[in-house]
Amino acid sequence: MSSEHPRYPTALGASSLESITLLGTDLARDVMGTVGFGELAFWLATQRRPTAGETRVFEAVLAALADHGFTPTAIVTRLTYLSAPDSIQGALAAGLLGGGSRFLGVTEDCGRFLHDVLARHDGPLPTDDAGWDALALETVTAQRAAGRFVPGLGHHVHKQGDPRTPRLFEIAAEEGLTGPHLQLFAAIGRTHEQVLGKRLPLNGAGVCGAALADLGLPMELLRGFALLARTAGLIGQLAEELRHPVANDVFLSVDLNNQPVPPDPFPPAPLPGAGAQG
Repeated sequence: MSSEHPRYPTALGASSLESITLLGTDLARDVMGTVGFGELAFWLATQRRPTAGETRVFEAVLAALADHGFTPTAIVTRLTYLSAPDSIQGALAAGLLGGGSRFLGVTEDCGRFLHDVLARHDGPLPTDDAGWDALALETVTAQRAAGRFVPGLGHHVHKQGDPRTPRLFEIAAEEGLTGPHLQLFAAIGRTHEQVLGKRLPLNGAGVCGAALADLGLPMELLRGFALLARTAGLIGQLAEELRHPVANDVFLSVDLNNQPVPPDPFPPAPLPGAGAQG
């Protein structure tokens, strides 16, 4: 039997008696007070230090996704804190667990969707707007034929245009980081009306997904970056709840206005193969 201890290699944090290393640097001397949190988050995920332009785009995404007011994630965080004020971690976790296909998950959905389209595309990618528009038309048409939505299209509030979208396009362009995901997303914005018969805004969550994909971040982690951003927003929600509580009012509004009705059972689910002819 070997007497050697197992090895668990990591390029992330490691501690010794005298120091802490992080990403090959001395945490106390080279990171603290020198590297901003957004830059560090990017660095941790990619294990390469981002350029100043990449950091600016990445932090713009984090700012865009941090807080959107009394969304379900914010409400459940406040209500969980009302129920368990001794568990701030539970309140934050409750809000983050609500980051799904309708709220926050669109960032991942859009980034993955655009990435899949580009990966399936035969031949070189377009080099001008006309080429991108042709690819976008083909993409939206295929989604429509399959009865599927195009991720990143539409917004329940900003029906005339999401103010975050043009700003993130502008920042990416200023930093020379408008890559194929953003170019395809912009083309979808220009062309989808020809297929759908109506004009929908490109939403902020979608453009954030496109920007993150253009930064080369892993598709599997895109929702994680949205959750990272929303964590800051949820801390803000809790901080405001401490000063100006509303969670109890939300609770009582529902509790005091409930209306008992007769039971309404779900119909039984059809059995597989039911109705098939012998």
